[in-house]
Amino acid sequence: MTTMLQLPPLSLYVHLPWCERKCPYCDFNSHEFTELPERDYLDALLANLNSAAALAQGRALNSIFIGGGTPSLFSADGINRLLTGIGNSLETSATMEVTMEANPGSAESDKFIGFRQAGVNRLSLGVQSFNDQALLALGRVHDSEQAHAAIEMTRAAGFESFNLDLMHGLPGQDMEAGLQDLTTAIGYRPPHLSWYQLTIEPNTVFHKRPPTLPLEDTLADIQDQGELLLRQAGLMQYEVSAYSQAGFECQHNQNYWSFGDYLGIGAGAHGKVSFEDGRIQRYANRRQPDEFMAHAGEPTSSSKRVLNNEDLAGEFMLNVLRQNNGSTFAEFESRTGLTATSIQEPISSLCDRGLLACTHDSFRATALGRRFLDTVVAEFFPG
Repeated sequence: MTTMLQLPPLSLYVHLPWCERKCPYCDFNSHEFTELPERDYLDALLANLNSAAALAQGRALNSIFIGGGTPSLFSADGINRLLTGIGNSLETSATMEVTMEANPGSAESDKFIGFRQAGVNRLSLGVQSFNDQALLALGRVHDSEQAHAAIEMTRAAGFESFNLDLMHGLPGQDMEAGLQDLTTAIGYRPPHLSWYQLTIEPNTVFHKRPPTLPLEDTLADIQDQGELLLRQAGLMQYEVSAYSQAGFECQHNQNYWSFGDYLGIGAGAHGKVSFEDGRIQRYANRRQPDEFMAHAGEPTSSSKRVLNNEDLAGEFMLNVLRQNNGSTFAEFESRTGLTATSIQEPISSLCDRGLLACTHDSFRATALGRRFLDTVVAEFFPG
């Protein structure tokens, strides 16, 4: 095992867990509410941040991501208070990306302007589809008209950087409908597009009562034709489900995918922190908002675990191989504290099988490898 030469970049994830209605496909830690406890929850977030601040170890934040739930349910004043509190507790970089998720159903022009003035410089809009029938099947609270209006509001509020979240493989969707959604999104010339297939996750309504999804051949056709449309529009894939114009890649997610560090505050938020002695620790906060608010000022998390050497290579690969460019042996050593020789055998085997493309100093998943990414990553976990 090598020693960690320097600590990796640091990001902050903030979880705001409430939604107007829980979507049947959603397995995130989100909760419907009757009354939003904005002030009390912000108090808890800042107390939670204060207890976690020492984990920054002197590093400035490179990015903040405010996710949910539906963060745009919070007021602009509340988001301003949150970001001001973060700036008072942690050093921030001059070029810091601050992303906030927003749903079209809670989009308001004045609110978006307020978010921008508070310091949010990137919005991620949960559009999912522009088809009213599909939105109804997905249990979304917005319709297509609100989706179009939210995109216009985003631009009018001054957001040069924003993301559209779009799903395909929706209940009853054929190839024409799937590509029409994508064509509509591309027509707005978004700087960034997250385009991914609906999957049925455990502990969701769809898992208990599965909808009728498109056949595998249809899904493959939508994926292949959609990727062609995206390339023609200048939206280049840089991760499994992420496409962007040049210079508009999501800095926050890139830090995840390069095995960087991140603090997590809020109910159910996770964090990953490296230490100069070579330890890498993951932690998680209490999931239930009421429990989180009652214990937010206590030690950083409800659960902690230090990653062992046997799992480190697998955890690293689980992230970096999602990126089209993969990673380098030098980054592997600096981010894990392990030697490159420890992964040479599975790397060579996967290259020989056409699942990885390798040079003397780097490696990445091939197109075939990305199709079987779970199989590729499993090669780096023990057993």
